[in-house]
Amino acid sequence: MVLLDNLLPILDLSTGAMVVKSIIALYFAILFLQSGIDKVVNWQGNLSWLTGYFSKTFLKDRVPAMLGVIAVTEVVAGAFSAIGIVELLLIDGYSFALYGAALSTLNFVMLFFGQRIAQDYDAAAAMTNYFTIGVIAMIILGVPL
Repeated sequence: MVLLDNLLPILDLSTGAMVVKSIIALYFAILFLQSGIDKVVNWQGNLSWLTGYFSKTFLKDRVPAMLGVIAVTEVVAGAFSAIGIVELLLIDGYSFALYGAALSTLNFVMLFFGQRIAQDYDAAAAMTNYFTIGVIAMIILGVPL
């Protein structure tokens, strides 16, 4: 019975919506801040790996620019998501969380494109799951509290 009593506030539609939106924003904040910061901190390692990954594609000469775009998009998506958590908790707003989810989903599309061009079909197939999560997150975050 104690468990049910603890869950009742989450089941309230307005509070429950805020909790779900906050968890979505937290997921994207963790995912993209870690990934984006790793790309910045370990630039050479990522650049080296991606240069080999795209070595047989028409993108081979664009790897540094692509890595830069992906790194910036990831950091901004993660930062917007983190700001979105604060916005959700303090003022019941959700704009930044929605922007974070939208940038996250855009990032998934860019990664999917690169994987398809590199003919890494298994990784591209796995990216579809992330894309689906991103689209669902945008739908949930786009609904007013």
